[in-house]
Amino acid sequence: MRARLERDFERFRQELPADLAGHVRESYRIDLTARYLGFTLPHPIGKGSGQLSLNQEQLETDRAAGLAFVVLKTVIAEDAAGARAMGAWAIHETRMRVEKVRSGSGLDGWTVTWQGRGWDRSFDDYLELVRVAGEMTRGGGMVAVPSAKYHLPKVDEDFREGEYRHTTGRLAGAWGGDFLPLEKDFSPTLAGDALADERERILRWLREVPRLIRAGSGGVPVRVALKLMNARHGEPFQLDMVRAARGADALVCFNRLWSEVRGTAYGGYDLSDRNLRALEAVKTARLEHPPVSGTGNISSGRMILEYAKLGCESVQLHTFFQLPLSEYPATAGSRTQRALHALLFHPSSGLIAGLLDLEQAGRIHRRDGELRYLDVTAS
Repeated sequence: MRARLERDFERFRQELPADLAGHVRESYRIDLTARYLGFTLPHPIGKGSGQLSLNQEQLETDRAAGLAFVVLKTVIAEDAAGARAMGAWAIHETRMRVEKVRSGSGLDGWTVTWQGRGWDRSFDDYLELVRVAGEMTRGGGMVAVPSAKYHLPKVDEDFREGEYRHTTGRLAGAWGGDFLPLEKDFSPTLAGDALADERERILRWLREVPRLIRAGSGGVPVRVALKLMNARHGEPFQLDMVRAARGADALVCFNRLWSEVRGTAYGGYDLSDRNLRALEAVKTARLEHPPVSGTGNISSGRMILEYAKLGCESVQLHTFFQLPLSEYPATAGSRTQRALHALLFHPSSGLIAGLLDLEQAGRIHRRDGELRYLDVTAS
């Protein structure tokens, strides 16, 4: 199998197999089945919400590359009159700057900097993208999930429920189907905003937002994923947030770090170190919580497994899809294709190699002749 992996790594530099998960299962007897927000996925690798999921062309490119799922750019919720309490987050994207960042432990990773926040076009334009996403998901090609940022009140303020009703109802109508999957984004910039000054305010949001979203759907069932931020109240507070978010259907843990000095969010190994420590603390405390999708500095298959060992049934990447082409071992294809090639087939740092190592170490075992990714998350 090691020799086969070396051969696959070389021959897939130009083009990936049409059925990635099928090839891995047939060639290595490895079942990469994963889960996100109730969807069964062919493998665990998805794209997080951001400027790489703004239009149909990007979705089609990711589908053709074999990505398992995509979360759309975050729309800013509005009421029937078009008023948006979180309108300050609808900032036009500036040019992204991809650069190396050294962590406190001395490791070099990558981060992406830009000044934009949420969707800055009309709500109707976003609904058109949601229609495409719903049709694509039901067609079986790739799961594509909308994302929204709703009103978040101060402690002595009521939620603007009209905003929840109008936005969720229209998203459900555009998506179609029997239910609406939706990710609620607590963006990294929120950690630097005065809104997030008080701990109890944040915990109130996490407790009440899932209910408000479901109540605003016009009777359409909603699966709600909460993308939790890295709050500035210390690492133990991450556990408090997980406890408070038990009403969600899934959690995405955790958004990028906020730098008061830089005035921007950033990633790299500082981010993955903190996220993995928090998830380890959640596991150690045996907290009851919804299924988790991991995110943060995922730039190798082995990092995917670090998140999987702590219960993450899938992962969301963003920065790794934006590296200079010279950083990918593949020599052709979209950045998504090149990223998947490295993440899955790299003979030392890839997901297949990592799973084979876990088998050799006795951490996971074959069932009916197969290794299973989800067995890592359950260990």
